[in-house]
Amino acid sequence: MSPARHFWYSPAIFPGGPRCLSAKNVEHQSIQALRSVLRVAPSQSVTSATAPPAPAVPPPGAAPVAAAVTQSGLSENVAGLLCYVFGWVTGLIFFLIDKRPFVRFHASQSITLFGGLHILYFILGLVLGIGMFSFGGFGTLGFGWALFSLLDLIIFIAWILLMVKAYQGERFRIPIAADLAEQIFGKS
Repeated sequence: MSPARHFWYSPAIFPGGPRCLSAKNVEHQSIQALRSVLRVAPSQSVTSATAPPAPAVPPPGAAPVAAAVTQSGLSENVAGLLCYVFGWVTGLIFFLIDKRPFVRFHASQSITLFGGLHILYFILGLVLGIGMFSFGGFGTLGFGWALFSLLDLIIFIAWILLMVKAYQGERFRIPIAADLAEQIFGKS
């Protein structure tokens, strides 16, 4: 047989010493391992076996589920957190696909806050970029750098804060952005 159809097991990794296995032996061992995990008798087919039912009561020490899980498989707090992950883009995605009020609140706030900051960032770049070349000086460059650094810090802090608050199940409102979101998207 060709070496491509055989491989050697290391005795350190696999007990029982080194041995050469063909692809058929590997498949047989995989099926046996699957049977042992699913607790299927050798006479029973692996494909017809079903996994044991999940326990109805969570095991001791497990954290309780904070929010109800829907058909999508995401609880409200996780969906609320995901509204902020990529800024206004994920806010727009969740606003369009999820109809739960908690998620729509965070999605609309994400769109207005991070969308507005994105537009502000772009406008400041245009103004300060043109200002630096037209007034020609390093004073504008230093002011622009400081302003962009401050804006970056504010965006980062708001991003982390809003994700944490959404995951905790809170409707944390950014004063101007939440009011603007309610005017544009309606109250959720």
